[in-house]
Amino acid sequence: TVGDAMSDMLLVETILICKGWTLSQWDQAYTDLPSRLLKVVVNDRNIFKTTNAEQTLTSPHGLQSVVDSLVAKFPRGRSFVRPSGTEDAVRVYAEAATRRDCDQLAYAVAGAVFDKAGGRGERPAEFL
Repeated sequence: TVGDAMSDMLLVETILICKGWTLSQWDQAYTDLPSRLLKVVVNDRNIFKTTNAEQTLTSPHGLQSVVDSLVAKFPRGRSFVRPSGTEDAVRVYAEAATRRDCDQLAYAVAGAVFDKAGGRGERPAEFL
């Protein structure tokens, strides 16, 4: 609503004043990284449990450590897996410093999900 937007803008203005930043400096504080969102069809999405605003898997056991090890291979890499709310599938989100790294990370995580958590059907060739 208009009231929310006004409150948000006043908060931003307060933060900029406290930090001594201009609008240009604030804009430069954020860099948009390449990202990829993939769908992995699975036998049962209900086995996927998350925490930390759906950014960390708690189940299936051990899959988050695999995701973490893959992420560590890519500069500025980040990836998370979350279950779909409507179909037996999970969403794999990845981002990294370059488009190539981002795509490699996304397809590697998707492959790990498919292999270790009950991917359904034929394994997609693009999954690493």
